[in-house]
Amino acid sequence: MVQPAPRARRATRALRATALTAATALTLSLGLTNATATQSSPPYAASARADSARPGDIVRAAPTSFHPLPGQPTRTRAWHMEYRSTTAKGAPNVVSGTVIVPDDGRTGPRPLVTYAVGTVGLADTCAPSAGFPKGTTVEANLIQQLTARGWAVAVTDYEGLGTPGDHTYTVGRAEGQAVLDAARAAQRLPGAVQAGVTKDSPVGIMGYSQGGQASSWAAELHGTYAPELKVKGTATGGVPADLLKVADFNNGNIGAGLILMAAVGQDAAFPELDLAKYLNAKGRHYVDFMKRNCVAIDAIAGAFKKISDVTVRNPLYEADWQQRLRASDLGTRKPDAPVFLYHGTLDELIPYGVGKQLRADWCAKGTEVRWATIPLGEHVVGAIAGAVPAANWLADRFAGKPARANCG
Repeated sequence: MVQPAPRARRATRALRATALTAATALTLSLGLTNATATQSSPPYAASARADSARPGDIVRAAPTSFHPLPGQPTRTRAWHMEYRSTTAKGAPNVVSGTVIVPDDGRTGPRPLVTYAVGTVGLADTCAPSAGFPKGTTVEANLIQQLTARGWAVAVTDYEGLGTPGDHTYTVGRAEGQAVLDAARAAQRLPGAVQAGVTKDSPVGIMGYSQGGQASSWAAELHGTYAPELKVKGTATGGVPADLLKVADFNNGNIGAGLILMAAVGQDAAFPELDLAKYLNAKGRHYVDFMKRNCVAIDAIAGAFKKISDVTVRNPLYEADWQQRLRASDLGTRKPDAPVFLYHGTLDELIPYGVGKQLRADWCAKGTEVRWATIPLGEHVVGAIAGAVPAANWLADRFAGKPARANCG
């Protein structure tokens, strides 16, 4: 293999360093504002019993507000809700979230995007719904780009994030079901229905990073779990489609803290995995710390740690852990609507090859995939650079235009 010249190697290293520094600065500047957010308890009005409700039924709801930045006004109406969903094991649960609708006087059916946020952390105070009223939710500016188009947006908090129990972080089936049920809930919320969010609304699914996993799972589950939703397409990026490969890639690297967070999430969904028996004293300390903080702080605390630093035995070598992690793999089912899939070539958290493999797997199953590479894009740059093309692609699906796949 031909080796690049020294100058080219230095340039490549400089580009990577610059991208990583920019990503870290952006993550810190945005994420730290959410790290100390507090969540008030609004006076909810009960409208359904969780134990007898259908998936997507509203359990409690109350008006809230949506601010992309602190104090920034928006012409929207918003509701915080708790709605019935389903765990990875098929049991009923309750998940929280937010529905945001443009306050534009429209009453006829309008497009609805069910939006899955990227990693925010494990503490309840990290939930997107906790930050929307304060303008501290990191992806609110990306969500505002959708409401500015006249679209309604449903944003799940995911299982155990803003509701009792631990967040089932990286458990694909639980996340995908929460995303689909958020759309159902939006279509059953009286205030949103009056503003044009109805069963006839065309639905788009969108998400990046953890949200890429969640949105991709929603795309794969739609036909069997929520076929009544009129899903026109899914825009998904930076997807951790193979958790074992992602864990191996991040072990000892900048994203190492995400491995331990993912282990906590899998253990929350499947307590029989018994994460505690694998942790040493340092590992127990980090788990406790991560459960009380949000992603910016957790990522710093866990950066460059190795799995061996926090365990007495690596659970990822165990058959039961591997089976559960493999159960969250993507690409084993065909989404029944077109997909826009994008990934940065220099992604330092989710290997570019993982995204390419997901494309290959979906294409092999006959999915209409529009693949977009973000040259020199690392993880955060990928989220920002891909947001507008992804939204434009969804707009074309809502308009009934052909998807123009590029699998060949």
